[in-house]
Amino acid sequence: MFEYLFIAFIVIFCIQFIYNIFIFGAFSFAKKKESNSNFQQPVSVIICAKNEAENLIKNIPFFLSQNYPNFELVLINDNSFDETLDVIEQFKKDFPNKIKIVDVAENEQFWGSKKYALTLGIKAASHQHLLFSDADCKPKSNCWISKMTGHFDTKHQIILGYGAYKKINKSFLNKLIRYETLFTAIQYFSYAKIGIPYMGVGRNLAYTKTEFFAAKGFSKHMKIKSGDDDLFINEVANKNNTTVCFSKNSHTVSSPKTNFKAWILQKRRHISTAMHYKPIHQFLLGFYFISKITFWILGIVLLSFQFQWEIVLLLLFLKLTILYTVIWTSAKKLDEKDLILVAPFLELFLIFIQMFIFIKNLISKPSHW
Repeated sequence: MFEYLFIAFIVIFCIQFIYNIFIFGAFSFAKKKESNSNFQQPVSVIICAKNEAENLIKNIPFFLSQNYPNFELVLINDNSFDETLDVIEQFKKDFPNKIKIVDVAENEQFWGSKKYALTLGIKAASHQHLLFSDADCKPKSNCWISKMTGHFDTKHQIILGYGAYKKINKSFLNKLIRYETLFTAIQYFSYAKIGIPYMGVGRNLAYTKTEFFAAKGFSKHMKIKSGDDDLFINEVANKNNTTVCFSKNSHTVSSPKTNFKAWILQKRRHISTAMHYKPIHQFLLGFYFISKITFWILGIVLLSFQFQWEIVLLLLFLKLTILYTVIWTSAKKLDEKDLILVAPFLELFLIFIQMFIFIKNLISKPSHW
């Protein structure tokens, strides 16, 4: 029996090796592609806000101060019951030529649907090139628009960016959230690099009106509450129309969750949304997760019974070394260098969290959005 387990362990190691070197390595070892500084097309920056008055007051000035010659800020009030609309209208008074307001009234058919609100915002946008973010986000630099949209050309109509989370000192949860965000970015950047794009994040994403309306917007998954970013990209992105932007000045920064319960609920929602990805994406992502779990289980079992322990220990070390190299090079690219030293520990802890979420979602669907 242990011989079969040992053979399975070696096979799983090879699978993990392929993922880390040939898939994730496509991003972690890639050179940064500079954006086109000659791109000067007008851009519509779209932000959908629901009960985000405080965040809008803090973050909208960062969007308005962008160093870009021709852009508008489309602010969508998604049926808020706080002062969101008042805040937006005040910004409109102060910057009448920069801001366009879309006030979404309650609609029984699309109640609580961000996709419906975004669709109205996209229709109202004046320009062909669209750049998306969230109300709790701010651009990391005043070059955000130019860096992201500089990757548009006649071929590439979808740009995947990086949405970082604010760093909180002496917070283990904050490091765990940022590590999970980092590794998710490694995955979606890597798959895009090898020509199999499967998702993007709505807090830093760009695409054209042409792509949106050619796909009939969010119509194919309008009834699914989440997925205005990843399900749409999963549907329309391909190796020809999609590229990535990860230069440090192209990042956005968001406010992270500050308690485990809220973060777990957020992750449960994201994982439940992934069940609607294309079969090839579900297979590749699921196979990686299963092989990663299996590798550690088999390794621990074989070490416990000291079966071929020298080889098992060597492969465990090689696996960690390869993974650490991927994380190290990627963290430097995405300005998450403070996560490098604790990455192995965070990786192991995240495995248990992901297993818990997977089992929890099998038992019951997340009901709160």
